[in-house]
Amino acid sequence: MKALIAMSGGVDSSVAAVFMKEKEYEPVGVTMKLYDNEHIYISKEKTCCSLSDVEDARNVAIRLGIPYYVFNFKAEFKEKVIHKFVDYYKCGMTPNPCIDCNRYLKFNELYRRAEALGCEVIVTGHYARVRWDETTKKYQLLKGIDDTKDQSYVLYHLTQQQLAHTMFPLGEYTKEEIRRVAEKNGLVNAHKRDSQDICFIPDGNYKKFIEKYTKKKIGPGKFLDINGKVIGEHTGYYKYTVGQRKGIQVCREGKHYVLEIRPETNEVVVGRNKDLFSDTLIAEDFNWISGDSPKKPIKVSGRTRYHQPLTKGTAEVLDNGKVRVIFDEPIRAITKGQSVVLYDEDVVLGGGTIVQVASQR
Repeated sequence: MKALIAMSGGVDSSVAAVFMKEKEYEPVGVTMKLYDNEHIYISKEKTCCSLSDVEDARNVAIRLGIPYYVFNFKAEFKEKVIHKFVDYYKCGMTPNPCIDCNRYLKFNELYRRAEALGCEVIVTGHYARVRWDETTKKYQLLKGIDDTKDQSYVLYHLTQQQLAHTMFPLGEYTKEEIRRVAEKNGLVNAHKRDSQDICFIPDGNYKKFIEKYTKKKIGPGKFLDINGKVIGEHTGYYKYTVGQRKGIQVCREGKHYVLEIRPETNEVVVGRNKDLFSDTLIAEDFNWISGDSPKKPIKVSGRTRYHQPLTKGTAEVLDNGKVRVIFDEPIRAITKGQSVVLYDEDVVLGGGTIVQVASQR
């Protein structure tokens, strides 16, 4: 059986290819070309999709004796990921482009290429697991056993059809074990550092990226306190995100944090750390992995940021299809544009994009 291996040039996807070959599949290595450096205003090869990453992936494919291809997805990446990233910030929200890249590129566009190549499964280096549940006759997405590397949060969009043709061979391993496998097999990237930044903004300066991409700057605006009083001036609302403390200069003593962003008036509401906590959210574009949404409120555990500790709560599907989650205890800095992902123990129930934040207490 042929298996398409999504190879980024990193150690995880490379070892995924090793495992699939050991399982006697016919691996086909593929790297997605998502952008050119000049299109993201970077002059040097220091991004996770650089030429050196392609060469690392190709080197691993040659060593394993498997076919290798580079596919051009630059147009799709610009439309589905970069455009959305910029639009969210312009709307006063904070996006998660890694989720969109997985959803629209790796588990959508790449699936089409897999079919064209005659591959029956797609394999990635994510730390997650897939399991068939004999009771429900459904596929389940589970957390990886290494809590420090678990990546199930960015995979909540997967459907039953996609899970039926997806394998995550690293889900049963720790990162240390994966590096040892890479060493044993003589892979060139056995000790390559993990990518930590947004791939198309490697320096982390998303404000500068947005200004260059849109070719415009938003002018100064007002900092407001929670009562609406002007207490300072900022340099543009899109330069801030909920929970941020850096760069806030106000005429009041003590630490201040961003509580709310108002793009329509170019205002940013700030307050104390205690004001950041809330227990209720509403999410849209919600995907239930089973394919069936619950008919009544259910008990869940959830997180609103990557690797955030799970918090217990109750989820309810509203009449408009959106999902309301009320947590048993307040969570700090729940942010519009980020994703809430719900779990039942290790099983991912689903997730969606946070569009409203409130507090019941």
